[in-house]
Amino acid sequence: MIALGVLGIELSPAHDLVTGPVLTTTPALAALTMGPVGTLSAAALAASVNATSATYNQSWGTQTQLIIGNFLGIIVVSVASVILSNAVRTRREGELDQVRRIAVAAQEVVLRPVPERLGPVRAASLCLAAGTGALVGGDLYDAVQTRYGVRLIVGDVRGKGLSAIRAVAVALGAFREAVHYEDEVQEVMNHCAAALRREAAVPGTYSQTELPEVLMEGFTTALIAQVSDEPVVYLVNRGHPPPLMLREGKVRALMPALPLLPLGLEDLDDGPPAEPESFPFLPGDRLLLYTDGVIEARNRDNDFLPLAQTMEEIPTDTSPQDFLDELHMALIVHTEGCLTDDVAMILVDRLA
Repeated sequence: MIALGVLGIELSPAHDLVTGPVLTTTPALAALTMGPVGTLSAAALAASVNATSATYNQSWGTQTQLIIGNFLGIIVVSVASVILSNAVRTRREGELDQVRRIAVAAQEVVLRPVPERLGPVRAASLCLAAGTGALVGGDLYDAVQTRYGVRLIVGDVRGKGLSAIRAVAVALGAFREAVHYEDEVQEVMNHCAAALRREAAVPGTYSQTELPEVLMEGFTTALIAQVSDEPVVYLVNRGHPPPLMLREGKVRALMPALPLLPLGLEDLDDGPPAEPESFPFLPGDRLLLYTDGVIEARNRDNDFLPLAQTMEEIPTDTSPQDFLDELHMALIVHTEGCLTDDVAMILVDRLA
């Protein structure tokens, strides 16, 4: 804009004004926001304006030294601006990378990999962070072997950042405690919901910038599954995407008969209390629990990932971890490496 303003002055009757010093500021100002390429483009534009105005006003013979001085000023300021821009960008990338590593490390402390063998099932987990700067996502998962069977949870906290990871830690803490003492799987879910409500009610838990979002949009979708020695799986689904069952090469979704609201929205729910639903889970079956970042992954044509079809195309003799690795590659190919949301998955194989 500065270069175009100078060009307008030079092509107007007010061309007697000395505008050279103004032109030299163009690359310096561009370096603040546009990076090295933008800085060089701004410098080229400033030089073009300087040459155009000199030619239009026929100043080459009378003001040659001034014109050349303007060119030299633009060159010197441009070189200094490019060097400064590179230094600032390198420092910012280093700081962002450090913050990202700290955030991911904090998330990994909360989200631990599931064991490979849990009672009657083999299991594997996968967690992928979206490329969203240093923001930590709100995906959660865990699998615990208890006297009641293997109990698994997968969920998604609304939002990102510290408020999300705080809610993840609270929900997982409640789950890991309750799974060992509650006979009924729906009571485990109730413990998670109560823990989240208590956390939100503590004064000072959330900052003034986080509090409006927590109060208006603070909910968590969650799914808890229980696998015991019986050939069934018990599910309690609170607004979460339904798990997918792979049996003899075909996939079907285990849809809840009565959809329930996510955790945090209990005040809006006037229906009956949540009850677990049972589905056959036979030896050789595979069960995938996942967050919505998987099914909402889009390609350049804005198409969603066909998760069920992708699962059916993976060889059935692969191990749980290899199966998730195949799904990982399918996600990368589908999105061309540009995930827009975090992804969490747990896969369990029924052995006996």
